[in-house]
Amino acid sequence: MDAAGAILGLSIGLAVIYGAVFCYREQSVPKALVKTVATLALAAWAWMAGGPVALVAALGLSAAGDAFLAGDGDRWLLPGMAAFFAAHVAYVLLFWDMMPGALVMWQIGAQIVLVMAAAGYLGWLLPYLGKMRLPVIAYTAVILMMGVGAIALAPTNTLILAGALMFILSDAILARQLFREQGRQNVTASVTLWILYFGGQVLIAFGILAAFA
Repeated sequence: MDAAGAILGLSIGLAVIYGAVFCYREQSVPKALVKTVATLALAAWAWMAGGPVALVAALGLSAAGDAFLAGDGDRWLLPGMAAFFAAHVAYVLLFWDMMPGALVMWQIGAQIVLVMAAAGYLGWLLPYLGKMRLPVIAYTAVILMMGVGAIALAPTNTLILAGALMFILSDAILARQLFREQGRQNVTASVTLWILYFGGQVLIAFGILAAFA
C-alpha cells in the first residue's frame, strides 16, 4: 500500500471508530481528536492523490470546523460555522469551475425542490435560533449554493451529487440537534449525522478526483 492509501485507510479507520464509539457521547478530548484527525487525514489523502487545491482546502476547513464544534458551549459554534462556511465556498468555486454549461430540465427542477425544501426547513428552525438567526441564514445560503452547484454538474458526476446531498442532510440533522433539541444527544441521530457527513465528504472527494484524473 502506498502512502496515500495508508492515509486514506487511517481516515476511514478513525471515522469508523468515531461513529461506533464517540459520536453520540459527551464532548471530550479523545472525541475531538478522533473526529478532527479523521477529516484532516482525508484532506491529506486528497492532496497526496493530486486533488485540486479547492478540494484540499474544503476538507481542511471542514477539519477545522470539526475541531471548533468539538468545544463545549456556544463559544465555539460561530467559529465552527465560519470554518464550514468557508469550506462550502471552496466547494462552490470548484463546482462552478466544473459546470459543463446549460442546465437540463431535471437539474432545474431538482434545484427548485432543494431551495424550497431548505426554505421550509429554515422556517421551521427560525423560532428557535435567537441570536444565531443571521449566521444560520447565511450558512443555509452558502450550503444551498453548494447543493445547487452539485446538481448543475454533468450527470456523470453522481458521486459528487450524492456526497453533496448527504452533506446537506447531515447539516439539517445537526441544526435540529443544536437548535430544536438544545444539544441533547440522540444515538441514532448522531450516528446517522456522522455517516452522512463523513460519507458525503468521501464521495465528493472520490468524485472530484475521478473528474480531474
